[in-house]
Amino acid sequence: MKRENTEGLQPLKVIPLGGLEQIGMNITVFEYGESIMIVDCGLGFPEDDMYGVDLVIPDVTYLEENADKIKGFVITHGHEDHIGALPYILKKINVPVYATRLTIGIIEHKLEEHGLLDSVVRKVINFGQTITLGEFHVEFVRTNHSIVDAAALAIYTPRGIIVHTGDFKVDYTPVYGDAIDLQRFGELGKKGVLALMCDSTNAERPGFTASERTVGTALRSIFEEQKNKRLIIATFASNVDRVQQIINIAHEYGRKVAVEGRSMVSIIDTAIALERLSVPEDTLTDLDGLRNLPDEKQVLITTGSQGERLAALSRMAAGTHRKVVITPKDAVVFSSHPIPGNEKAITKIINEIFLRGADVIFQDTHVSGHACSEEIKLIYSLTRPKYAFPVHGEYKHLKAQAKIARSLGYDSEHILILHTGDVLEFNDKGAQITDHVQSGFVFVDGLGVGDVGNIVLRDRQRLADDGVMVLVMAMDAENRVVSGPEIVTRGFVYVKEADELLEDIHMLIDDTVVDYYESGAGSERCRLKNSIRDAVGEYIWKRIKRRPMVLPVILEV
Repeated sequence: MKRENTEGLQPLKVIPLGGLEQIGMNITVFEYGESIMIVDCGLGFPEDDMYGVDLVIPDVTYLEENADKIKGFVITHGHEDHIGALPYILKKINVPVYATRLTIGIIEHKLEEHGLLDSVVRKVINFGQTITLGEFHVEFVRTNHSIVDAAALAIYTPRGIIVHTGDFKVDYTPVYGDAIDLQRFGELGKKGVLALMCDSTNAERPGFTASERTVGTALRSIFEEQKNKRLIIATFASNVDRVQQIINIAHEYGRKVAVEGRSMVSIIDTAIALERLSVPEDTLTDLDGLRNLPDEKQVLITTGSQGERLAALSRMAAGTHRKVVITPKDAVVFSSHPIPGNEKAITKIINEIFLRGADVIFQDTHVSGHACSEEIKLIYSLTRPKYAFPVHGEYKHLKAQAKIARSLGYDSEHILILHTGDVLEFNDKGAQITDHVQSGFVFVDGLGVGDVGNIVLRDRQRLADDGVMVLVMAMDAENRVVSGPEIVTRGFVYVKEADELLEDIHMLIDDTVVDYYESGAGSERCRLKNSIRDAVGEYIWKRIKRRPMVLPVILEV
């Protein structure tokens, strides 16, 4: 890397607020002096123990505290794990959003849903174009991914150039547009790159990721083999290139195509409007138009390839979809790999489809949108960064990329593995982790954002594990029980088969009330409730080794 005079320069800070040690919720802060720019603003999906939570977004307390410095969001591509949190964060921090054409189109649809379209500035950036955000100059570099218009970023800072790959792979034969601009990566390497922030998702996989076009060959074989069946093809809503290939092949075989699933319809409509998806004339129809055709003339592209409970395919498999019923005349194609953690849900859907007599096809119908180890080596060789900075992936993926960097000659001082919230400073001494800022998860539950915390989740987990018991009684001003206690349980025991247990609890409550007032503990109802809760909870544990949530309710009469 070329050496520059750094005398008098301030430290350059890079702060990941998400996207490390996890798949999803990508967001990284770049700060120099009084300028902050943010790369991506994604969401995560709830884990199994996050009962009732719909979405997970990053904690941006640090950004709220430094809102006056923020110049804008720069977005690499239009996947949910890179744009999904934008509407929630922009309500707190309203700054311009910069992205390529399709990415902005998808973002605008989200902003419209949240009533923000008129208040948020959006700017479409072309590949090769450079924008200025305070002390930063950001160049958009063409890459390939499983969605059209994906970009890497060359971030020019007073301390040097940082190259952020975004999610990428090297695809020499993309379905839409041009191949990744490897020449530009090489030119940046000649200028001198301070650090390469490289996608780690597939760093454990050897070799190269196959071209998206190879899926077309597999899909064409399915169309040929399943000539007499309706084809239901499930894939990611944002995989526009995959949808393009399905539409092209369907047209070749004289089939009509319908699209089902809210997110799928939205993205496809946007891609068509922005000329990122080309549909042959008289190929696309709606579900009603599809139903009037024979099975061998129908193709249905749908969401639900990851077993999402409310997605269109899940409802079809469960028999609750209003317009589509899966029958033995169908072949259902899963054109995606399971995201880690979704395997059980996907298996459940597959079993339900088999029970309805349909065929299920899930081999060789997907390729990844992320670079494998040899492609990662290629980007390192072209950019020749001073520091290797693995991003985007679980901790094991970051370590796998670190291993790749070591094979290329990087030592431990020049491989930077951070945790979410770490403050990495590039200064006169090199690169150092100097601080840690508040970070973590904010839960979105229905219309509530951040009102569900760990305490609420613990309560929900307890309710799910052991149920609840509500103890209701009425007391007069002289501390006498005049009604009850009535015992109501949910998820604890079946009342008709637990008469003896509930009778014993009834007697225990009566004794606890008497003992409480005879002990002279006072007349505070809240202390009496605590005594009842503790006594009943302890008794249930000793008797049947369960810990239901016990809720005493005392009515004043």
